[in-house]
Amino acid sequence: MKKRGKGIGISFYGTGYGNGFPDVSKAKLRLHDNGKIGIYVGATEVGQGAKTALLQIGAEILNLSTENLLFISEDTSLMPDSGTAAASRQTYNTGNAIKIACENFKDKLIEISKEELGLNSTHGLMVEKGEIYLGFFPEKRISFKELVNKYGDGTIEAEGEFIAQTVEMDPETGQGAPYWPYTFNACGVELEVDTLTGRVEILNVRFAQDVGRAVNPRLVEGQMDGGFAMALGYALFEDLNLVKGQIKSNKFSRYLIPTAMDMIDVEKILIEDPEPTAPYGAKGIGEPVMIPVAPAILNAIYDATGVRILELPVTPERLRKAMDTKKNEENFNMELNALKR
Repeated sequence: MKKRGKGIGISFYGTGYGNGFPDVSKAKLRLHDNGKIGIYVGATEVGQGAKTALLQIGAEILNLSTENLLFISEDTSLMPDSGTAAASRQTYNTGNAIKIACENFKDKLIEISKEELGLNSTHGLMVEKGEIYLGFFPEKRISFKELVNKYGDGTIEAEGEFIAQTVEMDPETGQGAPYWPYTFNACGVELEVDTLTGRVEILNVRFAQDVGRAVNPRLVEGQMDGGFAMALGYALFEDLNLVKGQIKSNKFSRYLIPTAMDMIDVEKILIEDPEPTAPYGAKGIGEPVMIPVAPAILNAIYDATGVRILELPVTPERLRKAMDTKKNEENFNMELNALKR
């Protein structure tokens, strides 16, 4: 017999290290001999799309296409520290550092161009498409390539630093503002439970995620799919089978993870409410996209079977055992009530 159930999980998540811990990101920009601008930043790419989203933030501020930017993020001898690729902090923290560095770099270019163009003020100077020009008299202009030819490769540069604002929680009262900003989400799941085997099949998923503003919507949707897949494994498949401190599922033939055949097309809803302290309003969502999924699945299982599972993963054996226990308890109570009558 198969029973269907629906469940919802909701969560909120604070960006960054939090609780007053120093959370610093730095970025550096340099003008190179080919007229391209190098963005030097210690934002490690671990599949979350940092190289794409952060590059887009820089391109937007500098009014350049991404093809005219170089993104250097792995060579620690060249780049400043931008903190870890953790705590869903890179888009917000390092994005802000890049934004500040780009603005400082534009100011540097404008100041130098004022002298090169023989102007008495920086007022009206614009930076766009690899050139600095006077907005109300465009004939007065100079290109990035002309500047680097005169000043040399890597000579014109600027830096930016962003420190996230958090407050250490009061150890006595437990009150404070440990994180900023927060992101919010909700996941709804419809599933089917085979009461004979205990197997759970996900039928439909709707997932809404507060992103502040999606710098790259496709990347955000990809993170939502990835987060759902990981949480699906956490909820239904991945069992370390820890016995007296020893991991029994020590190989992938025993430790099951979801495959493409286990995934489902997730209906993704991006909620855009720009965060004023973020670069173009963008929030980090790397870890939050996992959090509401398992609760939604567990609530749907409860809706389908009346069994509240308190241990993960919900393997078929574990669910079948819980359903049998519930049925035995119900039969016992029925017999007990009958005797009382």
